[in-house]
Amino acid sequence: MGEEVVLRGQIGPFWEQSTPPVIAPLLKLCVGGCLAMSLMLFFERLYMGIVILFLKLFARNPHNTYKWEPIQDDLELTHFVYPMVLVQIPMYNEREVYQLSIGAACGLSWPSDRIIIQVLDDSTDPSIKVWTFPVFCGFLMWVCDNLDKKNHQDQVELECKRWASKGINIKYEIRDSRNGYKAGALKEGMKHNYVKLCDYVAIFDADFQPEPDFLWRTIPFLTNNPEIALVQARWKFVNSDACLMTRMQEMSLDYHFTVEQEVGSATYGFFGFNGTAGVWRIAALKEAGGWKDRTTVEDMDLAVRASLKGWKFVYVGDLKVKNELPSTFKAYRYQQHRWSCGPANLFKKMVVEIMRNKKVSLWKKLYLIYSFFFVRKIVAHIVTFVFYCVVLPATVLVPEVSVPKWGAVYIPSMITLLNAVGTPRSFHLIFFWILFENVMSLHRTKATFIGLLEAGRVNEWVVTEKLGDALKTKLGSKAPWKPRFRFGERLHLLELCVGAYLFFCGCYDLNFGKNRYFIYLFLQSFAFFIAGVGYIGTLVPNS
Repeated sequence: MGEEVVLRGQIGPFWEQSTPPVIAPLLKLCVGGCLAMSLMLFFERLYMGIVILFLKLFARNPHNTYKWEPIQDDLELTHFVYPMVLVQIPMYNEREVYQLSIGAACGLSWPSDRIIIQVLDDSTDPSIKVWTFPVFCGFLMWVCDNLDKKNHQDQVELECKRWASKGINIKYEIRDSRNGYKAGALKEGMKHNYVKLCDYVAIFDADFQPEPDFLWRTIPFLTNNPEIALVQARWKFVNSDACLMTRMQEMSLDYHFTVEQEVGSATYGFFGFNGTAGVWRIAALKEAGGWKDRTTVEDMDLAVRASLKGWKFVYVGDLKVKNELPSTFKAYRYQQHRWSCGPANLFKKMVVEIMRNKKVSLWKKLYLIYSFFFVRKIVAHIVTFVFYCVVLPATVLVPEVSVPKWGAVYIPSMITLLNAVGTPRSFHLIFFWILFENVMSLHRTKATFIGLLEAGRVNEWVVTEKLGDALKTKLGSKAPWKPRFRFGERLHLLELCVGAYLFFCGCYDLNFGKNRYFIYLFLQSFAFFIAGVGYIGTLVPNS
């Protein structure tokens, strides 16, 4: 107790002198900005909630909004009444899942002479090898890596040949380099002569497994409604129960699909293409300028450009496609960096183009700029971290600055409840979801600023690691569990620093504060500490 009094006596005079003229006014300004952003986010969530309630009450769905009639056989034209469909599967080193995706695509129920399966395998490019070890070890690594990738290429090609022997029209395509990553692969795939025969293109990432009736349920929207460019299906997660982290992801993504995509489809005929589990009208894709690799969200880029040409999109929420969530913390961090950095960078590149566009209404422009981009892709990330992990804890140290209870408690609670409607089965996990989302907001905020400022990692593309059945196989064996990385390699300094800051603020509030924020601050600091030492997600056993 005596040491504490001495410490306060040493620091107190300096803190008391600097707080009123400098720190307090600056912190008040930050609080005001954060409260304004919180209100933006709250009213955006409230608006979407009201729209969803309206859609449910009046049973509005794509089938009674747009014309949908099944394609009927024609005795004279036989199968020529069916449009020609291209199915693209871009992949890169997808050893664990390539058989699942290729098998599901080849199992699509569609006349065999009216469908082409195109496997775009980027796993064979030797120019992307990274030498990270000393020369000798690096050389051995390079040789083994190339042999491994050649073996992987052979495996994928053999899988394609196996399906071709069964009468499936499947094409195995490779290219000389990975320029443009996924966008580059899709763009290159569209250049082949046989694609000219196709009317529509369905796209599935390597871990997606569409049901056999996928095309029967999506193509009629396109054939019966010439103004529709895209039909998007919902994602269904096969490994949502793998760990607590995948349950948290399921909650966030379910809200995205059941609310954000549904609202965009029902109100403005626009939403961001999810990059997979969707069918494009090839004419619309070409009119919009095709695939571009200027950002890490080539799917959203294409969707915005097509929308500015006047095309409409349809989201079919009752059509679900199985896929896999990233179950390791490292993979999820990389994915969230890409998903946060890309939209911010795209917003910077397209905001002027959206404002100058003559083909869409003023209301749609406002929706694109304010709701879709600014609030959901920028404000939502920034306010979560800056307000709840930086500014609010700082007010504990500056008693001259206070946050109104409606901003500190009521608004975030209501936003959280509105987010929870997407996954009722996980409602009891809502508290853990809040802590986890605040941890991830650190990376999303960082990525958002990188995208806006076009800093170093703005175009970084790391393919999300997929485990497929590998984890089950390894768990079934009796090999001991071992972390894939040494403990030192799993430390994340940013999370540890934020955790230490929150813990310090919590201790200060416990001893000297009056708002009792310390309960939240301690819990949130522990969440950052857990993430900081890498104990989130699945620990994959060594091979």
